[in-house]
Formats: sequence, structure tokens, C-alpha cells
Amino acid sequence: MEATVLEPHKLRPKIIQRIEAMDDQSLLLLHRLLLHVEKEQIWHELSAEMEADRCSGKIDRLPEIIRQARADLHKDDCLP
Repeated sequence: MEATVLEPHKLRPKIIQRIEAMDDQSLLLLHRLLLHVEKEQIWHELSAEMEADRCSGKIDRLPEIIRQARADLHKDDCLP
């Protein structure tokens, strides 16, 4: 069996055509699968950004940043 090289510009119309032909149950399943894929992508992006922040020392300063934000909020609440 030969490997098929997928070209997005050719694949997109074929996928759209298949989606349009789906019954409601299949469409709902596809929607849930797409949401899962998006969630995984976001999770990986956030994990990478969090690791970069940790390596740069930003996470070490988090308690200090939270204390300052709370103090600023409290100061704003006390204004007339």
C-alpha cells in the first residue's frame, strides 16, 4: 500500500463535501471530535508557555504578583 501525500488545498473541499453529506448523528460526533482536538492544541500551547514562564522565573514571582494585585484591588475598593 502506497502512502498518500495529503495536500490541504485539495483535501479541504473533499472534507467539506463529506461533512455536508453527513447525517445529524455523525455531524454531532464530528463536532465533539473537533472540540477535543482544539482542546488538546490549546493545552499543548498553554503547557509550552507555562514552561517558558517557569524557566524565566515568572512563576517564582507569582505570589508577589498576586499580593500586589490584591493590594491594588483593596486600595481601589477603599476610594470614595
